[in-house]
Amino acid sequence: MKIVVAGQGAFGVKHIEAIGNIPGIEIVSLAGGSPNSTREVAEKYAIPHWTTDLGEALKQPGVEAAILATPTHMHTSQAIQCLEAGKHVQVEIPMADCLADAERLADVAKRSGLVAMAGHTRRFNPSHQWVHKKIKAGELAVQQMDVQTYFFRRSNMNALGKPRSWTDHLLWHHACHTVDLFQYQTGETASVARAIEGPIHPTLGIAMDMSIQMKVPSGAICTLSLSFNNDGPLGTFFRYICDNGTYIARYDDLVDGKETPIDVSKVDVSMNGIELQDREFFAAIAEGREPNASVAQVLPAYQTLDRLEKSLK
Repeated sequence: MKIVVAGQGAFGVKHIEAIGNIPGIEIVSLAGGSPNSTREVAEKYAIPHWTTDLGEALKQPGVEAAILATPTHMHTSQAIQCLEAGKHVQVEIPMADCLADAERLADVAKRSGLVAMAGHTRRFNPSHQWVHKKIKAGELAVQQMDVQTYFFRRSNMNALGKPRSWTDHLLWHHACHTVDLFQYQTGETASVARAIEGPIHPTLGIAMDMSIQMKVPSGAICTLSLSFNNDGPLGTFFRYICDNGTYIARYDDLVDGKETPIDVSKVDVSMNGIELQDREFFAAIAEGREPNASVAQVLPAYQTLDRLEKSLK
């Protein structure tokens, strides 16, 4: 399968490296934002064609699909561009930074008949998969998810420590992971969703701290704390407080409430959540089916994010 990757930054590289572990997939073009860095990444990973024009990349011979790891504000328009060009698409999280765009993408995806998937990686991390399988088997029920999403980003830098050309967002990007995961693990849409935020950064123009509460009809709750001001361990850490045990997920790793490691190496074919996410995308195309984390499946998360945003005003 010949594909295009769009985005030469930190997450574009994560996808390129993950795809290197998946047989039968060939990246034939890299579409980036900066000529120098795009050429550099393409040469490093032996990608035969590079461009700063996504349309040009999509026109390369034999291209069937695209993975978009571009700046957030470009996600919706580029995903629609891919679908209208007849290409299957996986767009990184968030697929939109407002509900109207998320609904517009979902509508185009439905009419296209193509595979349209959002990069909601938490659904694929072996740690969260392990918990999900236990829930589906009736062995666990979530009582509370307590989540911390902490970074130290008082300047506009990306995950590789390089200057970013766009501004990240606690609600529409980082909270999106948890909002979708909470609703996915409980199998319900939040009936209560409210948020508060700290001061707006004078130059970045975004809130640097945020607190979110959610509740689903069955009674399970989620408490989410987010910060770009945290000078300490970075990342997102999920504590599942269940009726039958407590579990802490740190990306692909899982421990119980007493920090005893849980072996999740047999949960799936890889311990890399992004690789598993990409494998699901390619499998759905090959099998002509809806993928886990399809645009349609994750749309309720964006509806909840919209309610959270309205609660801030």
